[in-house]
Amino acid sequence: MHKTAKKSINTQLPLPDKLFYKIGEVSKITGIESYVLRYWETEFPFLKPRKNKSGQRVYARKDLELIFELKKMLYQERYTIEGVRKKFGEGTIRIPGPKRVAEIRRNNSESPADIITFVKNRLREILKQIS
Repeated sequence: MHKTAKKSINTQLPLPDKLFYKIGEVSKITGIESYVLRYWETEFPFLKPRKNKSGQRVYARKDLELIFELKKMLYQERYTIEGVRKKFGEGTIRIPGPKRVAEIRRNNSESPADIITFVKNRLREILKQIS
């Protein structure tokens, strides 16, 4: 009998406790081939891993969380690449993180002054809730 291998989309290996991960490590952890990660960098402007002195891509933990979110949106929720770009370009996307939820607001029409005002108001709201 011929066995067919199923790709597991939800399998998330525990992340090693490191500051940075090389592209090969990210590939193993996320289950996404290196060439796909490099392609995603060209398609999604918000996915920009740093490069070390030798020019290798190094990903931070927040980059891995973003990659897991992209993987979920593309493979489970069946978004197109353009749909993911629009989703991240409009409004707020929540990315699960360790002990918190990070909010990423991306809207090219907002000026830096508008963003600063938004952040100040949000911080005031948080202070009111704590007090």
